[in-house]
Amino acid sequence: MDAASLYETERLYLRPTGSEDAEFIFALMNSPKWIQYIGDRNIRDVVEAEAYILNKMSPQYERLGFGNYTLIRKADMVKIGTCGLYDREGLDGVDIGFAFLPQFEKQGYGFEAASKVKSLGFEVFNLEKISAITTKENLNSQKLLLKIGLKYSGMHTPPDDEPLMLFSEMNPKTENQSLKTI
Repeated sequence: MDAASLYETERLYLRPTGSEDAEFIFALMNSPKWIQYIGDRNIRDVVEAEAYILNKMSPQYERLGFGNYTLIRKADMVKIGTCGLYDREGLDGVDIGFAFLPQFEKQGYGFEAASKVKSLGFEVFNLEKISAITTKENLNSQKLLLKIGLKYSGMHTPPDDEPLMLFSEMNPKTENQSLKTI
């Protein structure tokens, strides 16, 4: 990983998730809220977690230059969660998503990481639009999406899945340029 791939906030380092994070990803993907709100990915051991990283996460990062970031707390270098930008088929705009181990929730890390990732999406990766999807039941996710500036924009139904709430925001630079051409 090159130094340009490492980002930071006041309390966190954000670095692309790699095979060295397999144990952490295994724990995160099997946490109760991940299973409840994101869904069971059938990752039953660390070897499967490593395969998931290599086959699902790394290819998007290699293709687009962004993806899933492991969040590392600066104070003690502990891995606390993930936040990233995901190119999801059938979704208008790149999806921003986040998840934390239970002991690191409700400490402001979600806002800190999601704000940074949204900023990277618009300012570094020049995305035109950032979207997010969440279940109706996931009130904490909805609050965080609104807090970072996304707006509720209706329902989205992925193929063969339940309807999800859709939030989105246009890149202010792109939006302002569009207004100038009118």
